[in-house]
Amino acid sequence: MKHSGRLCAILLASATSTAALAQSPVPEIPPAKYGADDEIGSANLMTPERVKDAAGLVTDGKVYSLGMIVGADTPAFPPRSLSVTILQPGQNGNTGLGENRFTYNDDIFMGWLGIGPQIDGLGHAGVDHHYYGGRTYDDFAKPDGLTELGLDKLPGLVGRGVMLDMTKHFGVDMVEGGTPYTEEDIKAAAEAQGVEIREGDVVLFHSNWMDLLEGDNADPAKFGSVEPGVGVSGAEYLAGLNVMAVGADTWGMEVVPPEEDGILFKAHQILQPVNGIYILENMDTRELAADGVNEFLFVLGQARLKGAVQMIINPIAIR
Repeated sequence: MKHSGRLCAILLASATSTAALAQSPVPEIPPAKYGADDEIGSANLMTPERVKDAAGLVTDGKVYSLGMIVGADTPAFPPRSLSVTILQPGQNGNTGLGENRFTYNDDIFMGWLGIGPQIDGLGHAGVDHHYYGGRTYDDFAKPDGLTELGLDKLPGLVGRGVMLDMTKHFGVDMVEGGTPYTEEDIKAAAEAQGVEIREGDVVLFHSNWMDLLEGDNADPAKFGSVEPGVGVSGAEYLAGLNVMAVGADTWGMEVVPPEEDGILFKAHQILQPVNGIYILENMDTRELAADGVNEFLFVLGQARLKGAVQMIINPIAIR
């Protein structure tokens, strides 16, 4: 899997510019919103009432798959990669198992779980090794899996989905890399598209960035090197509304390059360690945008791998 040199340069520049801050005080992470022992953060907002209300949004039963297809050539945040190996265990050189000649294919996955369409669990983003609820790396991040905040603790995410088409907001076919979605942009886009963002919502942003991965104008290097996305004020605004998850059709959800030199993935920090909000990346929102769908039932049931930080996912939107 190829990684963009431009992204690596951005990361290196940020690391260099922030090296002098290594001895500065750690920004305070507030207590977990939902109690000292809480491990699921904003998923606490997934109440039976909200789930029933979201189910009421289904009108014609059309299903939209939000998980992009991912493979070994999918651009990914360095150094992430994956490969799949197909084999027929114990069947080579024979006619199969038993007199009925049963044969089967298996596959071995080797790679990172935070690749392609993914959910970032609350053990992912931190501030100087401090994480949601004030946990430190040594408290819960063990080499063989998280002992707290793992995605095995998350029952799934079901609720009202909201999709903001930022191509409409900016009046372009594809939003340019490096474009931040500010509080003002999010408010204006929601108002123009006739949708209200509410507590407990799953908010997705459409930029048409996925078109860089296929077709005559494909540019995978560009796809993985920069991106439009949620800016700092946008993240603070969404966190203030108590949304359940924030996602986008880009590999990192937030704007790259950052709005301020030396400040990298600040929106991740606002959403996750400070507010316990889930992040969804590489969501394929093109079909929703083509149909003009801004409100829908959102359903996500991730694999509950014990101690996992992230997971490859295929959420479903139903209108």
